[in-house]
Amino acid sequence: MEAVDLEVMRAALAWAGEGRRCWSATVLGTYGSAPRPVGAMALLCEDGRVAGSVSGGCVEDDLTALLQADAQGLAQGRRLVYGRSDEERARLRLPCGGSLELWAEPVPLADFEAALRFIDAGQGCVREIALPDGRSRVRAARPGDASALAQDQALFTQRLGPRRRLVLVGAAEVSRYLAPIARTLDFEVIVIDPRREYLDGWPKDSPARLLADMPDDALAALQPDASTAVVALSHDPKLDDMALLEALPGAAFYVGAMGSARSTAARRERLALFELAPQAIARLRGPAGLDLGSRTPPEIAVAIAAELIQCCRDEETRRRRQAAALQDGACRALA
Repeated sequence: MEAVDLEVMRAALAWAGEGRRCWSATVLGTYGSAPRPVGAMALLCEDGRVAGSVSGGCVEDDLTALLQADAQGLAQGRRLVYGRSDEERARLRLPCGGSLELWAEPVPLADFEAALRFIDAGQGCVREIALPDGRSRVRAARPGDASALAQDQALFTQRLGPRRRLVLVGAAEVSRYLAPIARTLDFEVIVIDPRREYLDGWPKDSPARLLADMPDDALAALQPDASTAVVALSHDPKLDDMALLEALPGAAFYVGAMGSARSTAARRERLALFELAPQAIARLRGPAGLDLGSRTPPEIAVAIAAELIQCCRDEETRRRRQAAALQDGACRALA
């Protein structure tokens, strides 16, 4: 979830606390090029204030005008479509071929409060909206959850909270430095360590979720997806190897292990003994982290965080190029 959407929910509670009526608008779907992704939110107040964005500004102006003209018309949730025609796209300054569908409703304060409880605890959550009647609920996020409209158009799932997960194997010193850094980077942090003495010494104010399970069992239950990173930091080869054997064949976008170049080579040889496919072993990032000359635990944590940022940015660049290519093709087709 983008930070701006977190600000929308907090602003909604603050403005409602002032006794103001507020409405929220959420992007249900887009066609062609759209300035904001599915799940993005805007908050509109009866006094004209706006927080967040569903379009970059112009649709928000239109929504505000609609509210001022017919606030009762949005007393219940309502689907709205913008960009149905070339004339409307030109008026709203939507990109070539772009249109978007919104869900507008009186601000769902109970849902926002529930979502913020999850987020403040460092966990992702999902808001599910039954579009035929507007009923909604908030639940804990599950692997693979993403903001999307169901095929039958009846249910919208909005992913809120940290967009990515970082699973740290081992509650050792590097993990203690890396966990708070990762939280500031919008990761939900999960620490796995079956060694009770390590978990007992974990900082009490840490936002990380602690699991006292064997790494392979915990990872099998967590089901790492393409938004998950796994880093083995336990200093115990048995625990680290168990985690890597489970994570490397999966969908995690990053799988790394701390250690020297020599220990990393030895680890690759051990993994091969378990008949792990060569392409899976090749996914291992080791030594984990960018080569910053790091030596101390805080420096190693920074190096790993830097490599995670690099991987995320590379993926975002790939997606932007893919979207640009699709937009270019759509514009040529319309020319």
